[in-house]
Amino acid sequence: MSWNPTLEPGCPDEIGVDSIETLIIPRARDLGGFEVKRALPAPKRQMVGPFIFFDQAGPAEFLTGQGIDVRPHPHIGLGTVTYLYRGDFHHRDSIGTDQIIRPGALNWMVAGKGVTHSERTSEEGRRGPSSLFGIQTWLALPEDREDMDPIFEHHGKEALPEIEAEGIKAKLILGTAYGETAPATLFSETFYLDVMLEPGARMPLPDDHEDRGLYITQGSVTIAGQEFEAGRMMVFRPGDKITVAAGPQGARMMALGGATLNGPRHVWWNFVASSKDRIEAAKEEWRAGLWGKGRFDLPVDDREEFIPLPD
Repeated sequence: MSWNPTLEPGCPDEIGVDSIETLIIPRARDLGGFEVKRALPAPKRQMVGPFIFFDQAGPAEFLTGQGIDVRPHPHIGLGTVTYLYRGDFHHRDSIGTDQIIRPGALNWMVAGKGVTHSERTSEEGRRGPSSLFGIQTWLALPEDREDMDPIFEHHGKEALPEIEAEGIKAKLILGTAYGETAPATLFSETFYLDVMLEPGARMPLPDDHEDRGLYITQGSVTIAGQEFEAGRMMVFRPGDKITVAAGPQGARMMALGGATLNGPRHVWWNFVASSKDRIEAAKEEWRAGLWGKGRFDLPVDDREEFIPLPD
């Protein structure tokens, strides 16, 4: 679908650098032989809209037979988003899902009161050298959805709306933006876009969402006369008209945000909740390991191992 953004003369430099409320430099985290860059939560910013967790996975290269093995682990109070640029993940969960995700598609799992899942490189992906590059995020759920039954949705790349203009190609992964709506079931106002800009291309961010952020995965962009390289997240002041200009090598970025929730969330390990009591209850159930007798079970066809509760 074509889209013709309206850019006023002088953009993007008419805004000031104070329109950038927070600049986040991700921290490297080792997930057991595999390093990720974590932008959210950050010391000065817990969430951008409902987004409470943001990891860049890769780029990483694997030899034949190698890959990622994230053993079964639990979640409560959030929705997980898996979106890949390269490689694949084999997702299995405790509600019976068995789904391989490939670049450009969406895996959307809503944990609600509790779900367990694993993510591993597929058997096909291990048959030769492979690579992995993608983004994983969590969205905190509104309080009235924290105890919902878990759900899983997979949407292929052909189902996600495409937005194009001169020098701009964007895919709407979640929510609403630029008059388009993505198909995944959401429970609060959200937008999440995969954006590719040709060198020098300029794009206005949606201005009808309260919270807006931008994470650069490749290349560089200029905002208010300042250049930002890959591996940076910017969170913008509500209401300001923000336009992004791609650098000389072009840029790829994830634009994200939406309405703020009614308060902060508690985060412990893989659990997100509006109260500490909810997290304590989930900890006790996972520690007990009574699979299938409470909120947690192990995924179908991936029951031989799991990640224990951290000390």
